[in-house]
Amino acid sequence: MADQQPGQQINIELGEKEAEGIYSNLAIITHSPAEFVIDFTRVLPGVPKAKVLARMVMTAQHAKLLLRALEDNIAKFEHKFGEIKIHGDTQSGGFGFQPMGKDEKVH
Repeated sequence: MADQQPGQQINIELGEKEAEGIYSNLAIITHSPAEFVIDFTRVLPGVPKAKVLARMVMTAQHAKLLLRALEDNIAKFEHKFGEIKIHGDTQSGGFGFQPMGKDEKVH
């Protein structure tokens, strides 16, 4: 990512299965001193159990670069389409993309 020379291009192949994508409305983020782990899942109404659909493991440096890229893309999106509104209090333990508290555990 950051090590690339200006103007250097990377060929990225997108397989048919990956091109379909997955829908996720819950991400569980944990970390160790060496890496960040983001588990993407989908929570459905009335279903008390959710399965991890994808897991991304990355270095802390790449997690920070991902954060910056998301911030940049959200700013561009909001400039073009308007502010993204967050409905409800996501800090009160509701479902959505949020970091786990320091005392929370994944079961």
